[in-house]
Amino acid sequence: MRFAAPANLVVDIVINNYNYGNYLLDALDSARGQTHPRVNVIAVDDGSSDDSRQILSRHGEGVAVVLKENGGQASALNAGMEHSEGDVVIFLDADDTLEPQAAERVAAAFAADPLVSKVQFRMEVIDDAGRRSGTIKPPAHLPLPGGDLEHSELAYPYDLVWLPTSGNAFRGAALRRILPIPESAYPVCGADWYLVHLTTLLGRVVSLDSVCACYRVHGGNNYEPQSASLDLAQLRQTIGFAATTSEQLLGLAARLGQPRPAEILSVADLANRMISLRLEPELHPIAGESSGRLLLDAVRACRRRDNVTATMKLLFAGWFAAMALAPRPLARRLAELFLFPERRRPLNHLLARLHGPDDAAAVA
Repeated sequence: MRFAAPANLVVDIVINNYNYGNYLLDALDSARGQTHPRVNVIAVDDGSSDDSRQILSRHGEGVAVVLKENGGQASALNAGMEHSEGDVVIFLDADDTLEPQAAERVAAAFAADPLVSKVQFRMEVIDDAGRRSGTIKPPAHLPLPGGDLEHSELAYPYDLVWLPTSGNAFRGAALRRILPIPESAYPVCGADWYLVHLTTLLGRVVSLDSVCACYRVHGGNNYEPQSASLDLAQLRQTIGFAATTSEQLLGLAARLGQPRPAEILSVADLANRMISLRLEPELHPIAGESSGRLLLDAVRACRRRDNVTATMKLLFAGWFAAMALAPRPLARRLAELFLFPERRRPLNHLLARLHGPDDAAAVA
């Protein structure tokens, strides 16, 4: 098996931008300021109508600039990859930034194991002005998975702790096996679901416990909730992403000849569907679902989980039973406790102890 020296790996940073002119320069500077010796920066502007293109024309030195008509996130990432030949690819949302050592750290992880297809790392939340909040994504009580996760990805993919777009690096060869991203399936956003989940079937995963990027919450994010309160429209969007990605996962597994379940069942996805059905049944996106059926599927999903203790499985099952029976005001409260760790801070330390042994420990 051939191992490459980390310094020899070329890391391409593909910045995807749509009307994020207020933040674009920060993203560019963070990509150009990497300590890794071999970094290429590719900036894709997806038909912005703000001053993004002027910023790229003034500050795009050393950057391969791709200008295109608006087509959505998947379209922008596909366009960026057409210009990428790197060994490693980081997709950076234009409102986020990378820490200076990000490319160096992920290159070392890929160089250490040729079978690694994806490296993820923690992110710190920053505000509109770039001020650090001290909040880390994901929360510290959630262990990051690692190792060969093919079985887990096909059994309960949305229960694994994955990072959004800018918190990942991918082996270029793995990406090219699954590209282009189907743009009709992810017409506006959500393309990172496709990348994060499908690359897990193509190799091992390494999770770095260090913070290598900053995630900006600014009120205009396409997907991120702006506060720890229920946004049922966003929840329904998440349900749609999960359904689409499940189809893509099962299709890839079939092409690879990998054993796969007849149906993907994740506690997180079923919880989203239970919340949607109980709180706004008239807008629930999946026809014919019932609370009873979701409860039964949740029990099946819990039995699949080999990364949590029996006590945690019982807590999950109890939550679903309570959601199925609770009056709507109480159901809303239960939903918020499930979805937002900051709403249950006294319990998070206990819940962390109810996770089973990590597939592989996160590395510093």
